Amino acid sequence: MQQAIRLLQLSKLDLQEEISQELVENPALEEAGTTTEMPGAPSEAPAPESSDTREVTTGTEGDRKDDDFDYASYFRDLEDSYRPTSGTWEHRSADELPTMEKVLSSQGQLSDHLLWQLEMNFSGGHERMIGEAIIGNLDEKGYLEASIEELAAMAPEGETWEPEVVEAIRRRVQAFDPVGVASYDLRECLMVQLEVTGLADTLAARVVRDHMDLLERRRLSELEKVLEVDPEQLDAIVEIIRQLDPRPGEKYNPQATTYITPDVYVIKDGDEYRVLLNEDGLPRLRISPSYRKLLGQAKSASSDATTNSFVREKVKAAFRLIRSLEERQRTIYKVAESIVKFQRGFLDKGLDNIRPLVLRDVAEDIGMHESTVSRVVNHKYMHTPRGLFEMRFFFHSGLASHGGDAVSSLTVKEKIKRLVAAEDSKRPLSDQAIAEALRTEGLKIARRTVAKYREELRIPSSTQRRGGR
Repeated sequence: MQQAIRLLQLSKLDLQEEISQELVENPALEEAGTTTEMPGAPSEAPAPESSDTREVTTGTEGDRKDDDFDYASYFRDLEDSYRPTSGTWEHRSADELPTMEKVLSSQGQLSDHLLWQLEMNFSGGHERMIGEAIIGNLDEKGYLEASIEELAAMAPEGETWEPEVVEAIRRRVQAFDPVGVASYDLRECLMVQLEVTGLADTLAARVVRDHMDLLERRRLSELEKVLEVDPEQLDAIVEIIRQLDPRPGEKYNPQATTYITPDVYVIKDGDEYRVLLNEDGLPRLRISPSYRKLLGQAKSASSDATTNSFVREKVKAAFRLIRSLEERQRTIYKVAESIVKFQRGFLDKGLDNIRPLVLRDVAEDIGMHESTVSRVVNHKYMHTPRGLFEMRFFFHSGLASHGGDAVSSLTVKEKIKRLVAAEDSKRPLSDQAIAEALRTEGLKIARRTVAKYREELRIPSSTQRRGGR
């Protein structure tokens, strides 16, 4: 049960890795082949209810001819198959092989890049130690998380780091590449970049130093008056600031690329939608016929007890994995089929017709617990004629309408986006005005709900959106 639950939570890529690991660790488990992949099209696997749902099986007696089997020679032959032959690279002595450090490479991180520059700028002593403390307390964006006093308190026993010295070292680190690291906030980070580029006495520096709040709120007309410039000059000033990097450390701390593989394909066939499990890359598994034969020999009185126990455990583990995989695929199929049934309107007509859906609706539909549905939709993806979506996308709350039907919150958010996109920038719609506009379309929605959805969409308030001059 625990294994089945754990496998159900894995994404397809994680599942492939899990199966590969099991194939390495369990000699009783073997790959009977791989699924056939048609170029340019997803594999159209039959529905799980059919007898051919999974090409995962415990094997049949006809899979492999049962020859006379010698347990000792089986493992001796297995060891021989991995023994390198004379003249190959693997046959060379350990002294001739490259070290692990020479055959592995990793992308440099922000701290490595800064520590190298620190070594180039400071020969040693307490200044170097202070620099290391500063670099060690940067976040992934390059901002300093420790105060000057906290850094000064990090001095080794018997030494004293004066706050003025710590601050002087921090200022030098700020000029390292990338410029602006070790700053405490956005304003300081941008000012350092302007200083290094010789723009410390420009109007752009004045905006960053004294009027960032007006720029962030897009109060451009007020900025023109404060700076005494015309619209064209202000555009040039804003463009200079736009070229600065507000997160200088991120380019040296790149996020690992996440690859998404659909777990389910939804294909339109005439007027109906077919749910197909994506099993490309998942190997066909079976219990090794040799181990099944060993399991039969274990019943004889002359067989070794330790060997018998080992064989039984490995066969049982292989059998549990195969059954857990079958259950995982069957459950994903049922949940996907239920989602398609509930969200037929979205598949036919788009986002305006998506309906509210909660876990309980699907759980009751397929006769499973809500927690099981939650595990299925987490980190699983469904490829539909409308695009690729995480399965959780189809679950969300709804609002009542004057017609009595519930309207999806996603539909309401889409309507809010359209209203804002079509508004007059000089007279942006307030949350109350948006709520009233939605009520004319039959939606029962309060102003605070509009504000909540607007914030979730990362749409600024009407005051911040007012960009007229």
